[in-house]
Amino acid sequence: MKTLTTAHSLCLLLAIWGASGHAESGADGSLEEVVVYGRAERLLGQAVSATEGVVGYDDIQLPPMLRVGELVEAVPGMVATQHSGTGKANQYFIRGFNLDHGTDFAVSVEGVPVNLRTHGHGQGYLDLNFLIPELVQTTRYMRGPHSVRVGDFSSAASVDFSLYDTLEAPVTSVTLGEHGYRRGYAAGSADVWHGVLSGALDVGRYDGPWKLDEDLEQHKLFLVYSAPVGAASLRLTLQGYDSTWRATDQVPRRAVRSGTIDRLGFVDGDLGGDASRWALTARLDMQRWSLQAYAVDYDFTLYSNFTYFLENPDDGDEFEQRDGRRLYGLQFSSTDPDPVRPGGLGLRWGGEFRFDDIDDLGLFATRARQRLATVRRDRVEELSAGAWVEAHWQIAERLRATLGLRGDWYDWDVEAFRSANSGSGSDTLLSPKLSLAWGIAENAEVYLNYGRAFHSNDVRGATISVDPLSGDAVDDVPVLVRSSGGELGLRLEHGRAFNTTLNAFWLELDSELVYVGDAGTTEANDGSTRHGFEAAFFWQATDWLALNAAWTITDARYKTDQGGGREIPGAVEQTATFGANAAWRNGLSLSMRARWLGEAPLTEDRAVRSSSSFLVNAGAAYQVGNAEWRLDVFNALDSEDDDISYFYASRLAGEPADGVEDVHLHPLEPRTVRVTFTWKWG
Repeated sequence: MKTLTTAHSLCLLLAIWGASGHAESGADGSLEEVVVYGRAERLLGQAVSATEGVVGYDDIQLPPMLRVGELVEAVPGMVATQHSGTGKANQYFIRGFNLDHGTDFAVSVEGVPVNLRTHGHGQGYLDLNFLIPELVQTTRYMRGPHSVRVGDFSSAASVDFSLYDTLEAPVTSVTLGEHGYRRGYAAGSADVWHGVLSGALDVGRYDGPWKLDEDLEQHKLFLVYSAPVGAASLRLTLQGYDSTWRATDQVPRRAVRSGTIDRLGFVDGDLGGDASRWALTARLDMQRWSLQAYAVDYDFTLYSNFTYFLENPDDGDEFEQRDGRRLYGLQFSSTDPDPVRPGGLGLRWGGEFRFDDIDDLGLFATRARQRLATVRRDRVEELSAGAWVEAHWQIAERLRATLGLRGDWYDWDVEAFRSANSGSGSDTLLSPKLSLAWGIAENAEVYLNYGRAFHSNDVRGATISVDPLSGDAVDDVPVLVRSSGGELGLRLEHGRAFNTTLNAFWLELDSELVYVGDAGTTEANDGSTRHGFEAAFFWQATDWLALNAAWTITDARYKTDQGGGREIPGAVEQTATFGANAAWRNGLSLSMRARWLGEAPLTEDRAVRSSSSFLVNAGAAYQVGNAEWRLDVFNALDSEDDDISYFYASRLAGEPADGVEDVHLHPLEPRTVRVTFTWKWG
């Protein structure tokens, strides 16, 4: 089962619309709405760092959201952009990292990892398009390498999304917007046997503002069954996602300035792709421990062309990237211990297994999506196991320590298209963590953190010996790359009305994963160092108004002994966000979010730099009885800033054979308006 047909979608929509609800109603039959912000959750005495937090509930539901990947912007300092079609994973920025599509940023959904290692497009590929935003309950995040529960890709930050398993009432909504945007959503819950069955369906279409219609088609399915099993609770989840799209990738600035193409134009009209993801998860929670197993079937095809006619003047530089895999996992952990008294010690532990069976991992030279030559076509099996233990020591009433140790083992086998690049191997890594928390006052806590983490490299880089194109000998790279980081932070809380966090951090990587714009891949580079400062605050100013803001500044460089302190291309130096949510008892709500993405060097010598960008999204909603009308305005100021930019050589028709070095940009989508009508059946 790879796709959802229109007939299947309509049948499921009707089934969900008819499901019975679980929400309490007011005397007039309308739903009682209470605004709850995850940012207001009290973490004093619980958090292990100033950069740990929770965002959820109306923090997610009230602000307007152009793309699903923007869910991660709940993490202070995180920015999600896009340099290609909507169906492709977003580009992520945090702590001076251009994380490409996920390097050094670990994301999971209900504990199931989303990042894909040894991926056909880029290491750690992180596509969140399969999520249905209305089903996201909370976002728990940790910036820095301080979570012992998270292994691969967790150096810069980690996030875990939790989803609703019971919905208040059956709901249907329809959204219409400019540039051919259409979306239908339906969800509901029903009592089934001894538990609750919830389901949701999300069907979307989008042409986009580009000169080349995006022709995006997305189908999403979500089913969850939860029930008690003796003293335990069982949760079974099925998620389905299927998408096709055409893409307008980044374009050369010189072509825009000369008028050869429009700023929203394209060079190659054959780009785009398709992706599908089906995931089945089973989770059993008992009083003292939990067990979870998952299986994911994933298929991905992407057509790109970043250099146009530089490498192949006759047929062009278009290429196809393929990834077809099944991955399986098992996780187990002890649950949170009882509160530890002064002088006492609490212990948590866990482990995980993951197996990626990648049977189609390919790179092909193409023209008009027709294969011309095979560059790589490999089969990879990658197995990993991880175990962790975490001790909580309540040294005194206001002083506690958390000590953790994580161990990871990786084993891989590569069957390469070119036999010289086949091989196998294994590697292990230990990652210690240490956190101290000191309550300096009733409403203030200071944190000192140190931790080690890692990211994995594409295992094909560990077995390679011959360049697939030139046949020249090449050096291999290690699979597991260590990072080390520390923080000094402060958390202030005043009930649920106000909280703020301040922290200074440093982070070192033994090897930087860098996005290569003219190849569409990530490559291992020299080691790097980062130093920075971050501030975030939340203020429930009145019973109807909540404000939040964040500011970050980072200095990112390659290590001096490996290149003289060169700048890291794409390392954004500053970010700032501001959000305001207002909700009144008469059913009216307003929301606004402003995001500023600072400049970044595009070359190691800083000779070329990206421009900063400023974006404002705003929304208004009015609920009366069971009906809600919502108006969202994206890029409300109609900014013409770049969403993202790169610097590399490319060649257009008629240009010199060695190409032209230039900035290649993808603009922010122009101002667009969307209207949503929602009906709650209860």
